[in-house]
Amino acid sequence: MGNILDLFGRILISTIFLLNGVFKISNYEGTVDWIESFGMPGILIIPAIILEIIGPILIIVGYKVKIAAGLLSLFCIATAIIFHNDFSDQMQLTSFLKNIAIAGGFLFILVNGTRDFSIEKKFSK
Repeated sequence: MGNILDLFGRILISTIFLLNGVFKISNYEGTVDWIESFGMPGILIIPAIILEIIGPILIIVGYKVKIAAGLLSLFCIATAIIFHNDFSDQMQLTSFLKNIAIAGGFLFILVNGTRDFSIEKKFSK
């Protein structure tokens, strides 16, 4: 049961990033404009898309999970600080706290790795 819950948890925490990466591709110009409205260079969308698509896939399949989880944790913290720092707006505060909470989930994966339902465990036996 623990193996199934581990896989299900990895899928749940990763899905939002995978979908957002695809959304950024389909709404590329709008996302660039939004990033630039915060004073950030729009070119940063490219590494964000790469991380938001490749990182979750690696976590879901269980390959290089600790690296992917560490990078996604840093991404969550950075985006919380840069894009969700208007604490007078309840929605921004909630988004900030959600990003921090998700970063904590990725740190848990970083520390503990995966259970048996992962590519790394499959090939290490």
